[in-house]
Amino acid sequence: MPLPEEPFETGRLFTPRVDRYSQIAVRTNRYSVPTRLIGKRVRVVLHASHLVVYDKNVEVARHERLIAKGSCRLDLDHYLEALIRRPGAFPGATALEQARSAGKFTAVHDAWWAQARKVHGERDGTRALIEVLPLNRHLAHEHVVAGLATALRAGALTADAVAPEARKAAQAEDEPTVGASVPALPGTPATVTSLHEWRLAHLPPDTRPLPSVTPYDQLLRRRRTSGSGHRGGEAQ
Repeated sequence: MPLPEEPFETGRLFTPRVDRYSQIAVRTNRYSVPTRLIGKRVRVVLHASHLVVYDKNVEVARHERLIAKGSCRLDLDHYLEALIRRPGAFPGATALEQARSAGKFTAVHDAWWAQARKVHGERDGTRALIEVLPLNRHLAHEHVVAGLATALRAGALTADAVAPEARKAAQAEDEPTVGASVPALPGTPATVTSLHEWRLAHLPPDTRPLPSVTPYDQLLRRRRTSGSGHRGGEAQ
């Protein structure tokens, strides 16, 4: 018989519940999902080489299928909301080690992180790095790495400084090379634009008049009049 013309699902369906470690068990292995799903039941479609996790009809995770028994595959992005509240758990996290092995956490990340901890301290420097990592949800991995490298050369160790540089790298790749700017000379210090400064520079002009305190003066005069009448009544 010929195959049907309409598409049909070939994966196997599972409906596991997310445990307190933000993981689900599929067959003999465990996979991570976003921490907001802890305690909820999700829908998993298991294919030959990968699996897809859905919360209702929305895809929330996608993993390469594990072949060995008793293994786990953790995505660092799934734990960022929890790690931002507990940055001390970040250095020893299994998800971090797997991200390093997969090449998603590069030497540039480590260099920026080390410098941030040196300047801001262990906790605040780690939190600054965690605030940078969600950029991967909207920008390509190589653009985020380029933003980190530029910020590191300029000594800009905040997420507000990395975000504009990562977007610049993405725009430079999309724009044509005609009329491109001349590259900086070797040894020239890199400069970055703070996201806060960029927002202030792009604010629309404020045409509102300056505030006035004249209405409050009227209230003060009314209070004096009522107060004097009250004292006069007491004297009588």
